Amino acid sequence: MNIGLTGGIACGKSTVAAMLVRRGAQLIDADRLAREVVEPGSPALARVAERFGPEVLQPDGSLDRKKLGEIVFRDEAARKDLESILHPPIRALMRARMEELERLMPDKPVVVDVPLLFESKLQSYFQETLLVYIPRELQLKRLQARDGLTAEQAERRLAAQMPIEEKRKLADAVIDNSGTLEETERQVDEYWVRKGLG
Repeated sequence: MNIGLTGGIACGKSTVAAMLVRRGAQLIDADRLAREVVEPGSPALARVAERFGPEVLQPDGSLDRKKLGEIVFRDEAARKDLESILHPPIRALMRARMEELERLMPDKPVVVDVPLLFESKLQSYFQETLLVYIPRELQLKRLQARDGLTAEQAERRLAAQMPIEEKRKLADAVIDNSGTLEETERQVDEYWVRKGLG
């Protein structure tokens, strides 16, 4: 079985992903794949530098994610351009890793952590979508605390994603991560058993 794991920024996807891995799932992290496709010397990084200018590169030739983030979170057209450059190679790599894990460990569920799963319309890649949910107000608080952002910066980052309530309507299953870790763990257990995974 393959599961598309998603959620809004600062909802606790990584926490839930770790809980699923402890139960035996294989994890593919789309953010990690996104880093791989822009390694120095990669065609995708060359295209990013061509579109956004050499100032988005560090002196060692690697991507300056902070500088690029400042540009794309302020300008929707820039964000769309970035997505059109990065999404195809990320998807191709994700597909290849999923196939590889399904071949090597057919009895283990494959969980793919994809922050923008619904925004990118990737539901068809997965047998099931699982959303990690917290209410928007809590999302803002956690994002500011986690990344040291101002309220305005946090709002901008949230505005760049589909609202969490919309994602909730689209998801096949939901883990509510607004309570204690124990409560989240219990929901993950219930999900795991319900799916016949353990």
